[in-house]
Amino acid sequence: MVGEKDFYHGLLFSVEALVFGLLAIFFLLYTRGVGRQYVTYWAVSLFSLSAHQFCLAIETQLNDLSVIALEKVLLTVGIQVSFYFHLCALLLGIYSAVSKQIISKKITNSIFILSALFALMATLLYGFEVNEVYNRFYLRESLPAFVMGCGLLLTAFYLYNLPKKYFSAHILIVYSLIMGGRYVLFSFLSIVLINEYWFRPLAELLIYFDLGAFTLLAFTLLIWMQGAERSIATSAMNKAQYLGKHDSLTGALNRQQVMEKLPLIIEKTASNQQNLAVFLLDIKGFKFVNDTYGLKVGDAILGEIARRLDESIFLPQVVGRLSGDSFVFIIDGVDEKQQAAAIEHLHGLISRAYHIKQHKVLLQCSVGYCLYPGDGGLAEDLLQKANLALAQAESQNVATVKYKTGMQSHGRRLLAMEKEIRDGFENNEFVLYFQPQLNLLNNRIEGFEALVRWQHQERGLLQPASFLPDIESLNLLSDLDIYVLERACQTIARLQKAYHRRVTIAVNITAVEFQDPKLIVNIQALLFKYQITPRCLDLEITENVVMTEIATAMNTIVILQNMGIKVSIDDFGTGYSSLAYLRKLPIDKIKIDRSFIEEVASNDSDLTIVKSMVELSHGLGKRVLAEGVETEEQLRVLRNIGCDAVQGYYISKPIPEEALKKYFSR
Repeated sequence: MVGEKDFYHGLLFSVEALVFGLLAIFFLLYTRGVGRQYVTYWAVSLFSLSAHQFCLAIETQLNDLSVIALEKVLLTVGIQVSFYFHLCALLLGIYSAVSKQIISKKITNSIFILSALFALMATLLYGFEVNEVYNRFYLRESLPAFVMGCGLLLTAFYLYNLPKKYFSAHILIVYSLIMGGRYVLFSFLSIVLINEYWFRPLAELLIYFDLGAFTLLAFTLLIWMQGAERSIATSAMNKAQYLGKHDSLTGALNRQQVMEKLPLIIEKTASNQQNLAVFLLDIKGFKFVNDTYGLKVGDAILGEIARRLDESIFLPQVVGRLSGDSFVFIIDGVDEKQQAAAIEHLHGLISRAYHIKQHKVLLQCSVGYCLYPGDGGLAEDLLQKANLALAQAESQNVATVKYKTGMQSHGRRLLAMEKEIRDGFENNEFVLYFQPQLNLLNNRIEGFEALVRWQHQERGLLQPASFLPDIESLNLLSDLDIYVLERACQTIARLQKAYHRRVTIAVNITAVEFQDPKLIVNIQALLFKYQITPRCLDLEITENVVMTEIATAMNTIVILQNMGIKVSIDDFGTGYSSLAYLRKLPIDKIKIDRSFIEEVASNDSDLTIVKSMVELSHGLGKRVLAEGVETEEQLRVLRNIGCDAVQGYYISKPIPEEALKKYFSR
């Protein structure tokens, strides 16, 4: 017969089990959205606590059974296992939240298995022996209390020594001290004074004390989670502002910021009656590094170069990355002797060995430079003349060249290059490679991005970085765009004829071509010429293209979409991001730049930024495609946060048209 006290205790434990179970479900739903490991641990901890209270509720209703009855022993196993699981998951979650390190599944599983075995041993030892009342009590009550108390006291000590603590960490320190002391003291009293008349009332009183304490713990974890996410969001906003001014790969100033900062430095230098030295550096044979060691090693080396330049003893006024492997280094107050020292210093910085991922890489650089005010007074003029000097250094294979009046080598090289490029157009030497785009909703290829390569007669297959800067300098970008558009339309027509399937191909359009009034007419002519449906063509433009002439861009996009052609924003997040224009633009898709995807699986700030981009885009009715997906973990995270499509080396490298047949012959 269940007594009144047992009934109320059972009701109390049941309510606790329900509350903690609901909180655990909330934590679990939250972690599915953002993938924080510590939240998963805390969800497991609250589930275990809920199970523990539920088992206690059942136990209060089975007082008529013998303590050695099989049902009672099995119930005690559940009580013990859930108690130790609660403690282990709580401590693992705190460590993961504080250290921001990913705890491996192997370690996690080992800890839970050991705790389960420990709980089984404590339950089954003396579990079926009638006369071992005290030993059974010590193993089932005193020992867990002692373990819990020590664990919480160590947690309080660990949190107290943190250099930076959230408000919730202070609450958790107090909680751990009080509850740690409570469990250690109870363990001691249960061994020494168990037969005292007041011990049982004390144990019953602790039931109500623990109710409040466990509730405080659950809400403290909620507060911690909110504070951590607020901190991550703040960090993400700061990073977004930082990326607007700095190169996302190296941390150096980007080209735009160099152009904005240099006039201010020139003005300051003029007022102090000093001179200024503008050095441009280009890393020799850097493509070989990427091809040999991989892009990640190459990226790490570029970051190391930027760090070395920034920490130079010459205290540079500006360190910037202008493009691929090209850097600018500006110092003030230098005479001829200091110029020579600076040049030697720069070559020494670059030539010092790079130790990246067990690889030792040796590099050299070409340097071109000019002086203010002797060689010019404007930022654009100084950079142009330093670039002319750099071009001569590279063409003559000389380490360093100072700008001299009448230097025309760059112009002559461009003149020769113009003939090669135009011949390349005539002879169809520029070929298209295609990178598949995977739809994450149906796991099918939804289209391909067309990427141009130059099949040079003498130098072999050239990547865009080898010829696009020259094409831009020669104002041939519009010619290249029309060429690529026609080749893409030819490919669409051939694939449609061969496989009777409509294939969407995305083509990048530069600012020059997009602002050309003839763009619409040219595209209509191509569609008619090759008899392809407009929906097979996806034009990709960057944010900066739109912001340059937003009114013109809006009209062009509307006309293209009325024709049935898709328009996407490429490299989203790296330009003049504006919610106002994004809301107004009638675009179909937003492509998130690879710089945000690179660490999305390991960096909370990048994850927060990408998740916000996806939610913002979906809220505005736009689809989202992530570029630069190179690992399974990145793909999993992007799938979890609701990204619509992806492309990158993990899906497929860019492939020639002949290799596309494998996607249509299935």
